[in-house]
Amino acid sequence: SCASHFLNQKKEKRLADDASKDESKGHTGQTVLFVLLGIGVAGLLSFFLFKYWQKKKREEQHARLLKLFEEDDDIEVELGLRD
Repeated sequence: SCASHFLNQKKEKRLADDASKDESKGHTGQTVLFVLLGIGVAGLLSFFLFKYWQKKKREEQHARLLKLFEEDDDIEVELGLRD
């Protein structure tokens, strides 16, 4: 009777350990999922910020180019090459 009681206690402890292992596996899986989601979101944010920066830079260069040609027109008018 004492031996069976001892075995039952051991069995119950093992079942409790297995349950806590499953919980920790679930917790680890959830942590990995959140980390991957965080990395994905950070990657997407970086990508869109980079694209936005490129667009701004391109617009800036285009404006500079237009200004350059406007200045050339002013010089031609001043020199009397164009009316």
